[in-house]
Amino acid sequence: MQHEAVFKFTSPHAVAIYNAILPELSDEVNPRSKACCVLESDDCLVLSVSAQDTSALRAALNMYLRLINVADEMQELV
Repeated sequence: MQHEAVFKFTSPHAVAIYNAILPELSDEVNPRSKACCVLESDDCLVLSVSAQDTSALRAALNMYLRLINVADEMQELV
């Protein structure tokens, strides 16, 4: 059974956030989960995370949502 979560973020910094988290997406952190992030438009970022079990999904979501939040906060400071 596969578990999946999809988040859509609207931000004027979507391109910068995407570029900031792109290196993390290329590394396989956990073989039980996979993440994909795409720019839907210049101000819309879509994060999709799938995992084999809910524990792996939770761990992956915690990591990627935290990364996106930090990248967004850093853009606000700049």
